[in-house]
Amino acid sequence: MSTRSAAKQKKKPLLSRRQNEPADYPRVAIDEDGTIVYASDAFCVLAGMDLEQARRSKASDIIRIADGDEAFSSTHMFASSSAMDPWVAALRPGEHPVVVGGDTHTRSFYFEWLSVPDGRKYLIGSTGGHGPSKPESVLKLITESERIRQAGEDKISRESAEGELRHFMNLSHDLMAVTALDGGFKRVNGTFNALLGFPDEKLRALTFLDLVVPDDRGPVRTSLHGITRENDSTDGTVIDFESRMLDAEGTLHWMDWRFQRVGGNLYCVGRDLTAIKTHEEALREREAQLSEAESIGRMGHWHWTIGDDHIDFSDEIYKIFGIERGRFTPSLDNLSDYVHRRDVGRLLQAFQRAILEGNDYDMEFRVLRPDGETRYVRCQGRCEMDGGDEVVGLFGIMQDITERTIHEINLRAAKDAAERAYAAKSQFLANMSHELRTPLNAIIGFSEMMQQQLLGPIGTEKYLEYINGIRESGEHLLDLISDILNMSRIEAGKYELDLEDINVAKVIRLALHMVDSKARDAGLSVELEIANEDLQIVADRRAVMQIMLNLLSNAVKFTGPGGRVKIECLEREDYVSIKVTDNGIGIPANKLSSICRPFEQAASQYTRDHEGSGLGLAITKELTEMHGGTLHIESTLGVGTTVTVRLPFDAGKYDRTKGR
Repeated sequence: MSTRSAAKQKKKPLLSRRQNEPADYPRVAIDEDGTIVYASDAFCVLAGMDLEQARRSKASDIIRIADGDEAFSSTHMFASSSAMDPWVAALRPGEHPVVVGGDTHTRSFYFEWLSVPDGRKYLIGSTGGHGPSKPESVLKLITESERIRQAGEDKISRESAEGELRHFMNLSHDLMAVTALDGGFKRVNGTFNALLGFPDEKLRALTFLDLVVPDDRGPVRTSLHGITRENDSTDGTVIDFESRMLDAEGTLHWMDWRFQRVGGNLYCVGRDLTAIKTHEEALREREAQLSEAESIGRMGHWHWTIGDDHIDFSDEIYKIFGIERGRFTPSLDNLSDYVHRRDVGRLLQAFQRAILEGNDYDMEFRVLRPDGETRYVRCQGRCEMDGGDEVVGLFGIMQDITERTIHEINLRAAKDAAERAYAAKSQFLANMSHELRTPLNAIIGFSEMMQQQLLGPIGTEKYLEYINGIRESGEHLLDLISDILNMSRIEAGKYELDLEDINVAKVIRLALHMVDSKARDAGLSVELEIANEDLQIVADRRAVMQIMLNLLSNAVKFTGPGGRVKIECLEREDYVSIKVTDNGIGIPANKLSSICRPFEQAASQYTRDHEGSGLGLAITKELTEMHGGTLHIESTLGVGTTVTVRLPFDAGKYDRTKGR
C-alpha cells in the first residue's frame, strides 16, 4: 500500500465525525481567482467577520491549511488557466485539517471542485459532509448570495451617485438646470442660484424666458420651439444659442446656453460670457480707437512672420498704398509692384539686415499708387524674437509722410535758392568794397583839402558850404557802406576775431574821443565811470572798438541838445559789464524785440529824423555774441535808453568763429 493511500485511510474517521455536526455547518464557495463568493453563517462566525467582509476576501487570507505539504501539489493542476489563483490551483481535493480566521481549533474541511452548466468552476469547502453534490444547488447558493450582495451594492451606489452628482454639479462653474417643456424650473445647481441670485422658491414661480432680457426673448423662444414640439421627433436634439439674462438685482449677464430634450424635460447647461463679452467690447473699442488714431496720423501697423508669404496689413496701410483689401495680397514679392523701383532694394536690404543683426530699423521709401500718385512712406520696424536670440518675425508701422516730405523739399529748395542769392549778394558786396571805398575816399579827401584851402583861397564863400556838404555826405555814405560790408562778412561767416590782451578802459576812452566832437556839437554832456583803469580782457580790439563806437554814436544821435550820456565799465565775477545810458527819445516797447535785427529801426522810414543803415545794433549784437557775451536793451519812450554789453574775461573760450 502506498503512503498516500495510507494517509487517505487515516482521514476516513474524520468524515464520520463531521457527519455528527449540526445542519448549519461551516461551508464556503471559492471561485477560480481565489475570492470567496459564498460563505455560510457558521463559516463567518469561525472567520470572525460578517458576510460582506468574507465575500471581499481571498480564501488564502482566511483559510490556513495545517498539513500544507500533503494538501498542496507542487504542480499547478489548472496550469492552462491564466486567471487561476495559485492557492486554489495547488490545493488537492479531499479532506484537510484547516484553521479558519482567528479560530484556534483545527477543523477538518473537505474540498472538492464543482462545475456549473455555464462553464464556471468553484472550489467547495465544508465540514458537514461532502457538501452539495449537484451543481444546481451550488449555483443556487452562489446566485442568491450574489443577488443579495448586488442589491445592497446597487442601493448604496445609487445613493452615493446621487450625492456625488449633486456635489459635482455644485462645484461646476457652469449653470445647470432641468426644466419642463414649458420652461418651468424643476432643479438647478448651486452655481445657477449664486450667479443669478434666485433661490429655489422664487425659481419655481418663474420660467426660463422670464429671466431672458425682453429684447432677446423672441429669438430664444424660436430656438426652444424647435425642440419642445408635442411630438417626440426632437427627443435627444441639442441646440445652442446666446442670450442676455437679468439676475435678481437687475444686472445683465451674457450667457451661452446648450439645451437637450429628453422625454418631457429640458436639460440645459449655461456658461457666463459676461467677462468675455466685456473684454471683447473693450477690445473692439480699443481697435476702433487705434484705427481712428492711425487714420488721423496716416499711420498703419504691419506684421510679418519669417517664412510666410503673407504680410499682415492694417486698413490704413491699404489706404496709403491706394488699394482695397481683398484685391491685393501683401507679400515681399508683391510689394515691388507698388514700391518705387529705386527703393525696392533698400527696403529688402533693411529687412534682411534686421533679420541678421536683430536690430530695429527706420527708413523711407516711395509708393507708386495705382492712380499714378507718388506717396512718401516712413517705415519703422522691430524684430520679434523667439525668447532667445533668434528673429522669428518683423513688425512695425508705416506712416504717410507725403505732405511733410514735399514741404521739406520745397523748404530745402527755397533755402538753397535764398542761400545762393545771399551768397551772390555777399560776394558782390565783397567784390565791390574796393570800387566803392576808393572813390569815396577820394571825394572825402579832396573835399577836406578844398575846405581847408590847402592850395590857396577859394574866391566864393558859398563854395565852402558846398564842399562841406560834399564831405559830410561822403563820410555818411562811407559809414553806410562799411556797415553793410561788415554785416555781410559776419553773416557769411567770414568775420574772424583777432584775440589779444586789451585794456578795456583805453578802448572806451579812445572811442569816446572819436565821438566827442559830435557830442559837443550836439550840446550833450558825457560822463565816464570806470572802476578799474587797468582791467585786461582777451578780445578782438577792433571789434570792441566797433561795439563802443556804435553804442556811443547811437546815444549821441538819439539824444537831443542838453541831454546826457553816461558810460559805465564795471567788473563782475565772470565778465565785464559796459553800460551806455542816455536820456534821449527812447525806443517803443513793441520795437525792443526786433531792434537788433539787420536793417530794423525804431521809427518809420517816413517819420524818422535820423539817417542810418539800421545795422549798428545788429552788428554790435553779433560782435558781442562772437565773444561769448550778451547784449541787453532797456528803454522807455521819451525817457531814454540803456544798452548793456557783457563780455567774458577770456573770449577764446567762446569764440564762435573758430573752426570755420
